[in-house]
Amino acid sequence: MKYSGPLESQRLSLLLEKTVSREAQMWKVYVPKNLTDQDIDVSPAHRDEVIRWLVELNNKFYFYPETFSLAITILDRFLALVKARPKYLRCIAVSGFFLAAKTNEEDENIPSLKDMVKNSNCGCSSADILRMERIILDKLNWDLHTSTPLDFLHIFHAMMMSSRPQILSSLPKMNPSQHVALLIRQLHQCVACHQLLQFKGSTLALAIISLELETSIPDWLALTIDLLKKAKIDSAQLIRCRELVAGCLSTFPASLPPNAVYIYNPRKQTMVHCGRGMLRLYSSPTTEPEFANVKDNAKKIASTAAPYRRPSSSYGCKQASAKRKVEEMEVDDFYDGIKRLYNEDGGQEITGMDTVTSSYGPNLQLQEGSTSPCPPLQPVTVI
Repeated sequence: MKYSGPLESQRLSLLLEKTVSREAQMWKVYVPKNLTDQDIDVSPAHRDEVIRWLVELNNKFYFYPETFSLAITILDRFLALVKARPKYLRCIAVSGFFLAAKTNEEDENIPSLKDMVKNSNCGCSSADILRMERIILDKLNWDLHTSTPLDFLHIFHAMMMSSRPQILSSLPKMNPSQHVALLIRQLHQCVACHQLLQFKGSTLALAIISLELETSIPDWLALTIDLLKKAKIDSAQLIRCRELVAGCLSTFPASLPPNAVYIYNPRKQTMVHCGRGMLRLYSSPTTEPEFANVKDNAKKIASTAAPYRRPSSSYGCKQASAKRKVEEMEVDDFYDGIKRLYNEDGGQEITGMDTVTSSYGPNLQLQEGSTSPCPPLQPVTVI
């Protein structure tokens, strides 16, 4: 779909008008049911749980997002008309999901009923799904074509890109298709929240779009009001929906910035001589590792360093062999770029090395005036 030109804007306006008209005919106000028994009635928590299961099922079968959105609409419409028991909820959900797949998917992509039962782990048989499909179609008057929140999301996004093509200027590596895919992920998280059932699909889609616009362009409010008027959405409903959507998306997983750089400051450790040609490893008082970002646009990320493992009390000084072998000692890995020091007065003080292995071989220089084939350690300049 192209996002520019007056003809394209007219087509989008006409498509939005038809979608709004269809929604007005099919949508009914959500009325929460008074639950008498959790074992008899489907609770909102049950409904949200089965929708999250359908998200995984849709990804497993590689179906279109439109298929998942239609399956959710079928489920909610059916639960609004029928009093169902929780033990039948998965059968209802997978039956509506199969109906949505046969409506939207290509024939070669639709699995057989046996494969659907086997791969979905729905806990019901093929005959159960066939019977439930007939019940769903009867209750919905064999009319599955309805306006979904995803339909409005696509239309609003196309209108947004048509009137404000500079929106993606702050995201140079993201094209319009990737941008709408990110919004679809947010929509999938929102439809699994039963508190948002009180709003129309158009209101939910515009709330997601407006929250995205608020972080992208300065005149987001003017564009939001323009879309609100075209879709004939109540402003009070949109404000309330935005609040709930913002709370729902507060747990939305955000990817780490690609240019985040960690700077590690290890704790100070000292190698001291303990007689008999042996060395022991001591750690200075614990200091917290410091992490920072070099880039200005990267977020500060907190992390926890691996704990230092102190040698046990039984790990004492042992007599050195003729070749001055040192017993293996467990030490932490040190990162590059830290200054390495050599203290001639009393042992070796190590704050960082290029490469440190878990054992100290015969080339380790001792402090009792003995000679070593290795050259003396020199300080490394840190740039």
